[in-house]
Amino acid sequence: MIADEPVGEFLEALAAASATPGGGSATALIAAVAAALVSMVCRLSLDRKETVAVRGEMAAAFESAQGLRQRLIGLMDEDVGAFDAVMRAYALPKNGEAERAARSQAIQAALRTATLAPLACAHACGEVLELARSVAGMGHSNAAGEAGVAALTAHAALHCAALNVRINAGSIRDAGFVQSTLAELDQIVRRCGEGEGSHGHS
Repeated sequence: MIADEPVGEFLEALAAASATPGGGSATALIAAVAAALVSMVCRLSLDRKETVAVRGEMAAAFESAQGLRQRLIGLMDEDVGAFDAVMRAYALPKNGEAERAARSQAIQAALRTATLAPLACAHACGEVLELARSVAGMGHSNAAGEAGVAALTAHAALHCAALNVRINAGSIRDAGFVQSTLAELDQIVRRCGEGEGSHGHS
């Protein structure tokens, strides 16, 4: 798993001239960092007398952030697997009509999976962003900087995930799948208050 690698090794792999890990894994990592910062804000706030009135909400936010961080770490590997499958599909033989048809079908199936991976990441990014905004309003003032960084980082990650969805969807011929996927993405973006100028293109 990517999560078991030292940070320096992952960054070296990211900088290499290979298809994976790439932007999808980087996006999931960025969002996982935001989730970790939300957990930090919660931990710094839970035992403070100034936040006793919102202790239950902070505890719930902490549990959600911990779960989201693990989900996003898993999505780092999921994105690599999905894109590797796309590369394998493109490498299939295309000598005769039957091979070309099978290759095209495999490519389209792999592209759908590679689109759903960043869509799942977008969902998680949206949840982290909402959590970050929530804890920023009720966390201890000493953690205001971390809450702000968490929100800004999750915001950036959401836009990165949306970009990856739209790029991959652009190569898919199934118009119904593309339309429903982009509609789902737009719902996430709108829910996070990013509506204007953030819609996908079908």
